[in-house]
Amino acid sequence: MSYTIEQIAAALGTQAVGDTGIEVDGLAEPTDAGPRHLALAMKPQFAESLKDGGARAAVLWEDADWQALGLEAAILAPRPRYAMSGLTAMLDKGQGWDDGIHPTAVIHGDARLEKGVTVGPFSVIAKGAEIGAGTVIGPHCSVGMDARIGQMSLLREGVKIGARVTTGDRFIAQPGAAIGGDGFSFVTAETSGVEKVRETLGDRGETAAQSWTRIHSLGGVEIGDDVEIGANTTVDCGTIRSTRIGRGSKIDNLVMIGHNVEIGEDCLLCGQVGIAGSVKVGNNVVLGGKTGVSDNIFIGDNVITGGGTIVLANIPAGRVMLGYPAMKMETTMEVFKGFRRLKRLFADVAELKKTVSNPSAKD
Repeated sequence: MSYTIEQIAAALGTQAVGDTGIEVDGLAEPTDAGPRHLALAMKPQFAESLKDGGARAAVLWEDADWQALGLEAAILAPRPRYAMSGLTAMLDKGQGWDDGIHPTAVIHGDARLEKGVTVGPFSVIAKGAEIGAGTVIGPHCSVGMDARIGQMSLLREGVKIGARVTTGDRFIAQPGAAIGGDGFSFVTAETSGVEKVRETLGDRGETAAQSWTRIHSLGGVEIGDDVEIGANTTVDCGTIRSTRIGRGSKIDNLVMIGHNVEIGEDCLLCGQVGIAGSVKVGNNVVLGGKTGVSDNIFIGDNVITGGGTIVLANIPAGRVMLGYPAMKMETTMEVFKGFRRLKRLFADVAELKKTVSNPSAKD
């Protein structure tokens, strides 16, 4: 798989300069690049390392002096990182699985596979499942009863899709993702200590030992077009209605999405985010890594949370939040600055106490 600089620039809609007939068959960082690599030197500080590698061509920022960098050709991109998305798509060799249905795959007679579906070794497709045209199901995957996977989708190794899960087209699930497990929903015969604490914010009263009874998950999971879900991420079924993830949302590794959650369109959920049951998330929301969201609350459109934020209450649209509990980011930063001043403040107060209690000590 090789392309000329001219072909790459045309595909990306960017400008090619120099000897545009040079062929490349891979990408590399500047110091690691050889003569058949396209070096990614997208900022001036990265371009300084081109002299340490062997690249003949590189991706540079829009007004870069490519000749001064010793290159024979260059692709000049107004937004180099965006160009990188197209480059990596062009040069991605995939997982190398064979096309077609592997003989070890188990496919129920009532399942329906559209044209061009690939099913890898030891994968299982249950009764009533529907797999869209051109979809690739990797090895050791399972697709549950009455599930539907959209067209041109990709399930990587070991993905588990439960019963009643539906996905849109171009869905991608990374290794080990588990979609459609039962929600974590249990109840006691009498009012539990947890329920009392939620009402009183501390006083649980007299509570005898209690056993937990399962509430079964009868809903499914509904996922829109162009959604990606990371490795070992889990999405629980709804209790009665479905858990929903909107079109274009991207979910990182090790994310947990509870039952009845609704996530809007074009959201970005970073690693180790945890969202408790019945939360509603608006459109274009970004939750930084390790953000935790308490149950039954609402997060408005265009909200951003910093890493490690703990959300305990509703967040209006457009807010940028940080901290535990979540506050406006600028407020939290002032609180952090205050923490750093505490030691000095304590010393100052101790000195003042000495002065007040013994005025002559200062003389």
